[in-house]
Amino acid sequence: MGWWGKVIGGAFGYALGGPLGGLLGAAIGHSFDVGVQRIELAPPNWGAGDQERVQTAFFTAVFSVMGHVAKADGRVSEVEIQAARHIMAGMQLNPEQEKLAIELFNRGKQPEFDLQAVLLQFRDECHRRANLLQMFLEILLATALADQDLHANEQRILREVAETLGFSRHQFEGLLAMAIARQRYAQEGFHAGAKEKTPSLSDAYAALGVNENSTDDEIKKAYRRLMSQHHPDKLVSKGLPEEMVKIATEKTQEIRTAYEQIKRARGR
Repeated sequence: MGWWGKVIGGAFGYALGGPLGGLLGAAIGHSFDVGVQRIELAPPNWGAGDQERVQTAFFTAVFSVMGHVAKADGRVSEVEIQAARHIMAGMQLNPEQEKLAIELFNRGKQPEFDLQAVLLQFRDECHRRANLLQMFLEILLATALADQDLHANEQRILREVAETLGFSRHQFEGLLAMAIARQRYAQEGFHAGAKEKTPSLSDAYAALGVNENSTDDEIKKAYRRLMSQHHPDKLVSKGLPEEMVKIATEKTQEIRTAYEQIKRARGR
């Protein structure tokens, strides 16, 4: 049946419980009028790590935390709303999934939203699968950067997200730098396939998390590591919802484009 079929079909016996289950149950109850206010589970850790359960947790956490980050500067701007909708469109959600995603986004904006509780459960549900947690953080970074203005409070919350999920400050800064560089790639037409503009070589290095002083071997290792981390099939097997495969695919395209540009510049 898949994670979405079980969620919307009311097959909640396998589901989450805890703060994520509470968020999902309330959002479903509000969006689809099915009278679900809380998804319970006994014992609490039953099914932890199950692919469909992790996919449900990812979907619930990413959109609710996305709303919380957007509200960090005191208000959610129209640009931020459009950015969230753009990401939803990129995920090719069906109308019901988009409706639920918007409701989760709105719940994340509420003052009573418990960020730490949501993140701690999400981390446990993922069994600390590093690549999946990194994709989660990268999606949040891309959303926050969409309006080209990373507010101090947004950065503070994103740093809190990273720390709670187990990333060091150094790792967070590296992911942020790569997200900024990849955003410039997107702005210059690479998502649309328009190659009349060429991103700067410094952006290409930053997109791979290396610099112009890195050796060819270091750059190749960084490229292979990033391609492995963002491999769509591997991420889905670890719990990325199938609907988000397009995002992972776009990231691998950006990584490959940056690597090819560096190789050309180095005469390789």
